[in-house]
Amino acid sequence: QVQLVESGGGLVQPGGSLRLSCVDSRTIFRVSTMGWYRQAPGNQRELVAIITKGGSTNYGDSVKGRFTISRDNAKNTVYLQMNNLKPEDTAKYYCNRKVFTEEAWGQGTLVTVSS
Repeated sequence: QVQLVESGGGLVQPGGSLRLSCVDSRTIFRVSTMGWYRQAPGNQRELVAIITKGGSTNYGDSVKGRFTISRDNAKNTVYLQMNNLKPEDTAKYYCNRKVFTEEAWGQGTLVTVSS
């Protein structure tokens, strides 16, 4: 069954902002490293941002300074605040959960940056 459900994607103009959300149906969320990845047509899936259970973060070079990942363990939710969006940010964004040897993916939410 689907364990990770993303929302918040859509069409936005260059320079605009969006906030993505990912709700995890499992409480193992609270001890997991959560991440956002993206895949544009014809490209490989790439790291956008990750956040550990302790709150440490890491970002892909192309989004540093523009995107912020955060988590709310009480809501089993991870967020991705995306500011100053660029056309090259257009992709399907996927939520990811890693804990021990277990990994899960959401079905993705589409972000399109275009004027």
